[in-house]
Amino acid sequence: MVREPNIGRVARLEEKVMSNLIVTLIIGGVVGWLASIVMKVNGQMGILANVIVGIVGSYVGVALANALGVHANTAPAAWIVAVIGASVLIWLLRALGVFSRLASAR
Repeated sequence: MVREPNIGRVARLEEKVMSNLIVTLIIGGVVGWLASIVMKVNGQMGILANVIVGIVGSYVGVALANALGVHANTAPAAWIVAVIGASVLIWLLRALGVFSRLASAR
């Protein structure tokens, strides 16, 4: 006998995935925005750049923290690690000249 998939279960899973994606984008945007303020490039970055830098920078921050043996077990510590990672990513992008190319393209 062939069982039909549980449509309700699939719909709930899709809803959860979509809400997780939205939360990731919002938090990534906030982290990227905070890092751009810290690194004084806020005027040179748009919303999309803030989101991308925030998400990628969070992974950079976690990797750096783990390499140093630091574990962010609380929410404030995780936010700090994420902003530091995004700031490091902005510093790296600035060293590669990404921001000077963006300024000249405008």
